[in-house]
Amino acid sequence: MNISAVILAAGKSVRMGQPKMLMPWGNTTVLGQVVQTLQAAGVEDITLVTNSTIAGQVTSYGVRVALSDEGEMLESVQIGLRAQKPSVEAVLICLGDQPQAEEENVRRVCDGFRQSKSPLVVPSYQMRRGHPWLITRELWDEILQLRAPKSMRDFLNAYKDKIFYVECDSPTILQDLDTPADYLKYKP
Repeated sequence: MNISAVILAAGKSVRMGQPKMLMPWGNTTVLGQVVQTLQAAGVEDITLVTNSTIAGQVTSYGVRVALSDEGEMLESVQIGLRAQKPSVEAVLICLGDQPQAEEENVRRVCDGFRQSKSPLVVPSYQMRRGHPWLITRELWDEILQLRAPKSMRDFLNAYKDKIFYVECDSPTILQDLDTPADYLKYKP
């Protein structure tokens, strides 16, 4: 099964006050940690949807870059889907500001797909949806046809009967970095 990843990293980081994707995280950056986690989980084909400012600073990450200067989630997902190779059967939709994501949870989502064959796999923690989501090619056209004000949340709600939930025992699937307080709270 050919699974790739789309990392959403085109946001403007308004609440953070600086480009959060490039902030230090251990021996790398916030975004670098997300890439490393995906690679450690066995995901080799990664598309980074980001803005031109960040794109120029991540050339060493070994990922394909697709530009989105708008920063809206729906548009970024659509750009990421359009950038996929024809052989890709499913994508993991990952948040670029979720460096505390765990390799084990990425593997659980992929394994959940392999076991269930569901077109939509979502991790959950205490009945709350987290990331990364896995979406098979059969649903991509539905996403590509969405227009604002519709959102990815609307997509998930419309296809809730197709979701296979993978229970995770860690809240990291819910945690992202939006503010300086978030960064200080989760930083290793």
